[in-house]
Amino acid sequence: MERIPEEELMNDAAQARSYAEADFEEPHKRVPELFAECFKGIELRGKVLDLGCGPGDVTFRFASCFPNSEILAIDGAAEMIRLAQKRQAAEPEAGNITFMEGIIPAALIPPARYEAIISSSFLHHLHEPQVLWQTIKRAAREGTIIFVIDLLRPDTKKDASGLVELYCGTEPEILKRDFYNSLLAAFTQEEVRAQLKEAGLMELNVKAVSDRHQIIYGIKK
Repeated sequence: MERIPEEELMNDAAQARSYAEADFEEPHKRVPELFAECFKGIELRGKVLDLGCGPGDVTFRFASCFPNSEILAIDGAAEMIRLAQKRQAAEPEAGNITFMEGIIPAALIPPARYEAIISSSFLHHLHEPQVLWQTIKRAAREGTIIFVIDLLRPDTKKDASGLVELYCGTEPEILKRDFYNSLLAAFTQEEVRAQLKEAGLMELNVKAVSDRHQIIYGIKK
């Protein structure tokens, strides 16, 4: 099945609210767990850059797992950032996060030595995937940990519909629609490996971790 790109920004209020209120407990709690499995024994204590943070659920989970880190979380959708900041106001213990609205690559990412660069469910939104990889390459330094998790494109539209019903069967129709479109917009592992080769990030590994997710991870050389 050929890739079918979707809208890059989720800035519609109902769409953003539906995503923020959805039950992503199972997949989202696995993100910091997978990070810990990939980088055993590493305790993040420095600056972390989170690209495409959405309403921040994964960001909050990272902040909780690594309370000594300082996370700068960026998203291009103003509504997503508003929801993330609203949640942060109710969770004062998440004071190690700074949310920032910005569209990469134009976003003015503060220069810093980022100990880690993370991204969750963002790559498939991009019409041009090099936007993410080149942003990571510019922001990373030698030794920076890179951890990206994203969807895997199914073989057929029928397979995509099956995944939607399996994992979002009881969710609102707007969320089911968005998940279906995201599956069609996702990349295969082979496509991601080609992207990494083009970006000069061949030190990164690509691995399927579920029937709908893949991780791209490694340490910048």
